[in-house]
Amino acid sequence: MSSITISLIQPDDNQTIAYIVRSVLTDFGLNRPGTAFADTALDHLSEIYNVPRSVYYVARVDGEIAGGAGIYPLEGGPAHICELQKMYLLPAFRGKGIARTIIENCLDFARKENYTHCYLETMPELVQAVKLYEYFGFYHLDGPLGNTGHFTCINWMLKEL
Repeated sequence: MSSITISLIQPDDNQTIAYIVRSVLTDFGLNRPGTAFADTALDHLSEIYNVPRSVYYVARVDGEIAGGAGIYPLEGGPAHICELQKMYLLPAFRGKGIARTIIENCLDFARKENYTHCYLETMPELVQAVKLYEYFGFYHLDGPLGNTGHFTCINWMLKEL
């Protein structure tokens, strides 16, 4: 049986998480501007998420980084809405409940920080991710919220916390 741990991102994790995000997006043909692939912050997430009301969790399986996700105040949005960001897992670790565990941790954190809603953006190509978000009660919106800069993401979703 594998050992799964969830922890806060550390500076030593930055390079691996950036690789995972870019690798997954490349696998789906989404390695282009307007997605997380082009985010300059991707290479130093431990610094970006080291601000109030934000967190980035890293999932490890038997010590190996499998992926991660974070909560951050919605850029350009009201203070009561956070964004679920950069939720990516390597292919070998999908379908094992790891993404659910990470998202549960993120949503618990958001509630503790008194956010009332959680927003996310994704793309139709990420079919399994959309299904997972729907499972958690995220519903589809007709347009984006805030100013994330992810103009390629055309699936906008929101969940009441």
